[in-house]
Amino acid sequence: MKPFSPQLVYFEPGALEYPLGKTLKEKFEKMDVEIRETTSHNQVRNIPGDNDLQKYRNAKSTLVVGVRKTLKFDTSKPSAEYAIPLATGCMGHCHYCYLQTTLGDKPYIRTYVNLDEIFESADKYIKERGDEITRFEAACTSDIVGIDHLTHSLKKTIEHIGKTENGRLRFVTKYNHVDHLLDAKHNGNTRFRFSVNSDHVIKSFEPGTSSFLERIEAAGKVAKADYPLGFIVAPLILHEDWEAGYLDLFERLEATLPHYAKKDLTFEMIQHRFTKTAKRVIQKRYPKSKLEMNEEERKYKWGKYGRGKYVYKDDEATTLRETIQSYIERFFPEAKIEYFT
Repeated sequence: MKPFSPQLVYFEPGALEYPLGKTLKEKFEKMDVEIRETTSHNQVRNIPGDNDLQKYRNAKSTLVVGVRKTLKFDTSKPSAEYAIPLATGCMGHCHYCYLQTTLGDKPYIRTYVNLDEIFESADKYIKERGDEITRFEAACTSDIVGIDHLTHSLKKTIEHIGKTENGRLRFVTKYNHVDHLLDAKHNGNTRFRFSVNSDHVIKSFEPGTSSFLERIEAAGKVAKADYPLGFIVAPLILHEDWEAGYLDLFERLEATLPHYAKKDLTFEMIQHRFTKTAKRVIQKRYPKSKLEMNEEERKYKWGKYGRGKYVYKDDEATTLRETIQSYIERFFPEAKIEYFT
């Protein structure tokens, strides 16, 4: 698929005080993209559109260039100690995405230009943990690869973490636009992960993303550039003939992935989950979606912050985990399974 190109770009005035902000303004002026000004990347209110659905879709093609003022990194996912805030939002239209509710009425894409300040904060976190490895997740609130051909923020981050002894960087993507990242001096400190799924899930619920084969071709390039490689199989969905669908996924993955990409391979498994709020938002934004969200057929699981979500019932989750794990062990016996959640 073609790389993302915004239809509309907003700049915070403060963003133009940074070299990356100036570079991006010059770039978008040459691209003849409409440029507007906003007081804050959190206060973009006049997205074009005659109704909420049009405004939502237009927001997905709007880029906001701002300054990340909050530099206290959140504790991240099971895959990392901290989230490193390079961007927020995504141009993809994955029906199930948790950003539907996390971003609420701000679904536009934000990129942050104060990279030196972000790196300084990352260095402090690394120093605080002493001799321990400190892992940063760069894709908690965005698909950073999807915009990095424009910003190169991720490339700069890869090279910064590459200079550290105990820092590690991780991110996941559904996009194949990786060519500019292949010569980054990562020094093995960045694990490059791709999100994969059954053909049914990709075609039904992941519009606006690269195809399975495009992702695997990109994974081969990444492995050839000596990045540690990983795959996140998520969200695992119990769709019709799901066992055959996921078996086909692993058969194609094993057949397509170059042999050198199979060393030091990791897999992460995440079952489909949703909240009541997410269900309302998804049904409003994707009214024709066939994504199953029946609370009565799910288990309610409390989170650590007192908020819960609907996941598969224990017996279904166990069957799902054991089945996918057996496929990984069959096709990639040397790979490490990091977690199932």
